Amino acid sequence: MPHHEPAEQHSPLLTVTADTLVAADFRHRRPKGRGELRDQPQRASTRGRRRTTTPTPSGAITPYRALFRIPGTLRFTAGGILARLPMGMFSISAILMIAGSRGSYALAGAVVATGLAATALVAPWTARLVDRHGQARVAVPATAVALLGGLGLIACVHWNAPDWTLFASYAATATAPNTGGMARARWAHLLKDDPAALHTANSFEQAADELCFMLGPVVAAFLCTTLFPEAGTLIGGLLFMTGVLVLAAQRATEPPPTGRTAAKSPLRAPGIPRLLAVFFASGAVFGSLEVVTIAYADARGHASAAGVILGLQAAGSCVAGLAYGALRVTGPAEPRFRRCLAAMAALMALPWLTAATTGSLLFLAPALLLAGMATAPTMVTAMALVQHRTPPGQSNEGMTLAVTGLLGGIAGGSALGGWVVEHDPAGGAGPAVGTTGFAVPVAAAASALLIAAIRTNSRSPIDAP
Repeated sequence: MPHHEPAEQHSPLLTVTADTLVAADFRHRRPKGRGELRDQPQRASTRGRRRTTTPTPSGAITPYRALFRIPGTLRFTAGGILARLPMGMFSISAILMIAGSRGSYALAGAVVATGLAATALVAPWTARLVDRHGQARVAVPATAVALLGGLGLIACVHWNAPDWTLFASYAATATAPNTGGMARARWAHLLKDDPAALHTANSFEQAADELCFMLGPVVAAFLCTTLFPEAGTLIGGLLFMTGVLVLAAQRATEPPPTGRTAAKSPLRAPGIPRLLAVFFASGAVFGSLEVVTIAYADARGHASAAGVILGLQAAGSCVAGLAYGALRVTGPAEPRFRRCLAAMAALMALPWLTAATTGSLLFLAPALLLAGMATAPTMVTAMALVQHRTPPGQSNEGMTLAVTGLLGGIAGGSALGGWVVEHDPAGGAGPAVGTTGFAVPVAAAASALLIAAIRTNSRSPIDAP
């Protein structure tokens, strides 16, 4: 409509005031000078994010649609997901490659465990450099070093180098940056004044994590068994490097570097140590559940079905994460975090009860699907607490510490779950064989709830959405 016909312009707008997009109609009735025309998209985007918290029939998709209206978010999200997919590929690729060449799963497991331990030590330092100097300046060279470590591992396996070279090569991959944390840091920077939209963004990132860790092992196993044993490590490394390059190229959404500061480590921030302990216990849930499920399926002669069944658990978490992000959350995050942990502890009892009473993989599958539905909401709320308790300018380091705690718990839970499976009182026969191990994730979830319930005198009250 031409600007010189204001009377004709207002008339059709009045005819649609009963529509659900009333705010948009109201905005068009304002005077429209050139300056305002330039400002309108920004106001529309902000209002769109506020409307996402309103329970409307389209509320399940509207919050996510509003997120990606923000310029640059779609591109950095694509890069982040591309870089995250290989994170679910590397461990199983290394195990299949080393075990196939050396004939020893013990050696393969020890090499991977060494890499996880090295990551736990190096990753927080890498994240601190990212906070100080920016994602683009640090993530790209750190990924390049990790890629060289992966290529070195391939070379050592291919040319039958001494065992110690495998440990050294895989340990070099510990410089790989936490791309999930970098993506969350970008959302936190862009949405610092919109807690409801940040909640949706964190939920999306958690769902993306679940999807990548669900698809990663499947893709890795396919590549290593269909092409050649080194294919999973090689292609995973190239995908990782490509994703990081795409992510780093999005400079407009990158949080500004803080430079060298006198700020203390996030480990000393009020509430962070307790949160890391909860992450460790939660990691033990995931690590033990994976091992005992594989053992349970193997004891029934269906080891190949374990991946599909565990995929259902990840799928339940992914769906629950997306649904949780579309909800309007109110009140302090601390009580909501405890409720999520209580739900996780209760739902983790379903696989144990199902396995013990039915002894059937067919019934275990839906039990794991339901058990997974408390995982993503718990992790989303936990990450929100980490973001709010981490000192300003240290978000990457804080979230990387959380991931490190989670990885440590996964390793510990895997070891404990394996020990319980080996010492199952049901012995090697009967319908109850392999069911005792399902008590480990229940105990780990209960421990996480108990740690979170401990009252502390925090100087940083949390009212995160």
